[in-house]
Amino acid sequence: MTREISRPGLSRRRFLAGSAALGGSLLLPGLLNAAWAAGSDAPEQRDIRVGFIPLTDCAPVVIASVKQFDKKYGIHIIPSKEAGWAGVRDKLVSGELDAAHVLYGLIYGLQLGLAGPRHPMAVLMTLNQNGQAISLAGALQEAGVTDAASLKQHISRSAPGSVTFAHTFPTGTHAMWLYYWLAEAGIHPFNDVRTVVVPPPQMVMNMRIGNMSGFCVGEPWNQRAITDRLGFTAATSQQIWPDHPEKVLGSRDEWVSAHPNSARALTAAVLEAARWIDASEANRRETAAILAGRAYLNTRLERIEGRMLGRYENGLGKQWQDAHAMRFFADGEVSYPWLSDGMWFLTQFHRWNLAKTEPDYAAVARQINRSALYRDAATAAHVSVPANEMRRSTLMNGSVWDGSNPAGYARSFTLNR
Repeated sequence: MTREISRPGLSRRRFLAGSAALGGSLLLPGLLNAAWAAGSDAPEQRDIRVGFIPLTDCAPVVIASVKQFDKKYGIHIIPSKEAGWAGVRDKLVSGELDAAHVLYGLIYGLQLGLAGPRHPMAVLMTLNQNGQAISLAGALQEAGVTDAASLKQHISRSAPGSVTFAHTFPTGTHAMWLYYWLAEAGIHPFNDVRTVVVPPPQMVMNMRIGNMSGFCVGEPWNQRAITDRLGFTAATSQQIWPDHPEKVLGSRDEWVSAHPNSARALTAAVLEAARWIDASEANRRETAAILAGRAYLNTRLERIEGRMLGRYENGLGKQWQDAHAMRFFADGEVSYPWLSDGMWFLTQFHRWNLAKTEPDYAAVARQINRSALYRDAATAAHVSVPANEMRRSTLMNGSVWDGSNPAGYARSFTLNR
């Protein structure tokens, strides 16, 4: 099993020694954070350029900058608005971006050399769970399609490849949610439909001009399809996997290795921002108002706020308060870089033959997910850390995923490529 490359930051021994020097009392939060931003723990790089796509789940990165959690840790986050995930990939690899709000599967794909050059990568923390959706065009509704089962019937009556779906990146989360949802309905995502890659901000426009029959993307674009009367929400991603991992704070291995204190400070700042967002409904409303601004999503507040608060409508007359709406912190449960989360994406890469050979699931996850660095950042931010690196999840078909037998799990699907 591959050993994690580095464990920077304040060690337990140094923390206890500092505490003893203060007469055995614990360091106060302000003193602890000051200690982490000075001396040998000072950030090696103070200005950190962090990319983001204009999606609701970029919130922790934006709030860390707007609310100045970054200053608390001696760094300056420079948010960089990007047009699409391919651009984020290229700028991360080239070093134009130091870190990014990025698709979980994109980082894992880069590590394996899928959908881009092979490049050692790092996941510092998870930014959010839930909050994506699969939208279908109004033309499908007119044809009697309202769910996956009726979609299968429609496809069986149509010419092969006549139904087109869009996702946002070949190894990204949206591709995996779309493939899983289609496959559970008996629709082969490569043989029965046509799939294309479209940047998130271009989804609604392409549906408007008839380039696709459906798409899987993050918010606010699913709600936008409803408010623009172009389509409806056929499924939310949390219906596929309640409390699934989504975006991460990703970086390159070489940047993290060369700037361990900066990486830790960045993680701590974004972690505090995530906690602030989830602390109250008022904070979520304020976050939505900030994100709606021109510098970020540049859209009307009502397109963000409802689903940010878990208030859903599907465009077919149904409204509900979602029990698994987008969340950013949940006492650190969201933020922890669970090894099992990363391993799940590897099982889907192998299932769909994106990874031609079976990966060493646990070894790859340990190379990418920087659990030790996260623990140090969590210590600075006074966030509890789970004792186990794996978690147990139940997906829409009742299958249980806990990372204990990834090879068997990957082989368990009857529909694959």
